[in-house]
Amino acid sequence: MEQRVSLITLAVTDLARSRAFYEALGWRGQEVEETVFFQAGGLAVVLWDREKLARDSGRPDGAGAGFGGIVLAHNTRTPAEVDSVLDAAGRAGATVTKGAAPTSYGGYAGYFADPDGHLWEVAHNPGFSLDPAGALTLPDFGASS
Repeated sequence: MEQRVSLITLAVTDLARSRAFYEALGWRGQEVEETVFFQAGGLAVVLWDREKLARDSGRPDGAGAGFGGIVLAHNTRTPAEVDSVLDAAGRAGATVTKGAAPTSYGGYAGYFADPDGHLWEVAHNPGFSLDPAGALTLPDFGASS
């Protein structure tokens, strides 16, 4: 298996609401067969009905209000962009779960939950460079395992 993520599919309870939320953040999607696809750099974020995704995956739906064990991340070029994205997410209907603050690694980050509770970290990490298209390049963290 190549070291790559191609699609991230988010289980949603109201496709129209979730599409409107992401479009309010400036994303542009395409709806195909009751699924919305957003090009997100070199991968795609997909919105799909929660029950259908659970059934398709062969796992029971454990919907709950708690932490689901995954956080998506959006890195920015500047700390000011973190504040801007969190503000836009709040206006679009997100719940800001943690306001932006300095991090232990010298960056700046905060979190929001989309209308279905999917958590997003919005972060400026001075050690992670973004190319003009927004693709992240990980730094050399030293000796590999």
